[in-house]
Amino acid sequence: MLRIEHLTKIYPNGAVGIKDVSFQVKDGEFLVVIGLSGSGKSTLLRCINRLIEPTEGKIYWDDVDITAANPGEIRHIRRQIGMVFQQFNLVKRSSVMTNVLSGRLGYVNPWLSLLGIWPPSERERAQRALERVGISEKAGSRADALSGGQQQRVGIARALMQEPRLLLADEPVASLDPVLAHSILQYLEMLNKTDGTTVICSLHFLDLVHRYATRVVGLKDGVKVFEGLPAEIDRARFKEVYGEDAQEVRATAVDSA
Repeated sequence: MLRIEHLTKIYPNGAVGIKDVSFQVKDGEFLVVIGLSGSGKSTLLRCINRLIEPTEGKIYWDDVDITAANPGEIRHIRRQIGMVFQQFNLVKRSSVMTNVLSGRLGYVNPWLSLLGIWPPSERERAQRALERVGISEKAGSRADALSGGQQQRVGIARALMQEPRLLLADEPVASLDPVLAHSILQYLEMLNKTDGTTVICSLHFLDLVHRYATRVVGLKDGVKVFEGLPAEIDRARFKEVYGEDAQEVRATAVDSA
C-alpha cells in the first residue's frame, strides 16, 4: 500500500505545487489523478519517486518512508517504480532496443551498459517487453523515426524492464489523438490486470477516467478537492475540480457517463 500524508511542495520561487495532499493507494489499483494543467498532478507523481523533493509531508510504501530514504535506498526503491512520461523521454538518436534496455540500468554493470554491452538475457527481456506492446519489429529503428504512439509504447516497454510493482504515468496520452490514447491506456490496463501492477496515472479527459480508473483523486491549485469512484464525478464534483469556466463538452461528458 502507498500512503501519502500531508504532502506539500513549494518551489524556490514560492509557487505551490501541491498543498497538504493525503490519500492511500491499495496494491493493484488503477488510480487516476485529474485536474487542469498546473493543478499539481505532475508534481505529485514526481514526489512519489522523489524526482522532486517534497517540502513537507510523508510518503510510505509498504510502511517504508520514501521521504526519509537515503540515496542508496532511493535507488533501490526506484527499481520497483516505473515511470511513463508525457513527452516520452527517449534518447531520440538511439535505437528502440537501446532505449528499452535503459530501463535495466539499475540492475546491470553500469560501465558495460555505457559501452552498449548487455547480457543476452537482458536483450531477450527487452525483446519480450517490445512484443508485449506490439512493436518488436521496431527494435532496430531509431526512436525518432517512430510515431508518437509508438514512442510512448517504447516508454512503456522501458518501464516494463524494471518489472515494477508501481507504475507512475504522467499524462501519458496528452499529446496523442483519442484512438492512440485508448491504445496506450489499454497497455497500462494490461499491466494492471495481468501483472497486478499498481498504476497511478494523471489524465485530463473524463471519458478516459470513466473507462480505466478504479478510483480517482482530483486536484485544483495543488489542493485535493475530490477522492472517490469515477461514477461519483457528477456535474457538481466536475466544477470543483475543473472550475466554472471548464469546457461545456467536458461537463456534457460527465452527464452522459
